[in-house]
Amino acid sequence: MQKKTVRDYIRTIPDFPHEGIMFRDVSTLFADARGMRLCVDQLLAPFAGEKIDAVAGLEARGFILGGAVAHQLGTGFVPIRKKGKLPGPTYSQDYALEYGQATVEVHKDALPAGSRVLLVDDLLATGGTAQAGIALLERLGCDVIGCAFVVDLPELGGRALLDRMGMPVHALCEFEGM
Repeated sequence: MQKKTVRDYIRTIPDFPHEGIMFRDVSTLFADARGMRLCVDQLLAPFAGEKIDAVAGLEARGFILGGAVAHQLGTGFVPIRKKGKLPGPTYSQDYALEYGQATVEVHKDALPAGSRVLLVDDLLATGGTAQAGIALLERLGCDVIGCAFVVDLPELGGRALLDRMGMPVHALCEFEGM
């Protein structure tokens, strides 16, 4: 029997949330114990031996992954949330959506300056959310050592954007199209 890859655990749902979109559903990956273990191990692999002080996860599926990765590393976890979800004083960062704009936030006291942080999320599409998360972490004075994603949609340009920023990017699999 051939071993499964992370990609094998991800289902595709056509025409969700809109016609023409092929939604890459990682909930099937998260629900499978072997798939989840494989995912976390592979997200960490390129950063083995790196000093990592904390993991930051982008809302919402990045919380699931980021928490698991932080646990595996024995580090803390920092949520980067949608605007208005954090109770304390925050830094905010706007980013572009396909039709409009959104904002993410991080607590101003989330991490001490100089912390080495790994940014984690499930999907890299246009890169706007990741770019905003990096900007927030840099505002805290952190050194973002890289970004780890389960899925990359290369046609949407997110990896190219992060590459232009000089950010190391690791993705477990790619899917063509949207």
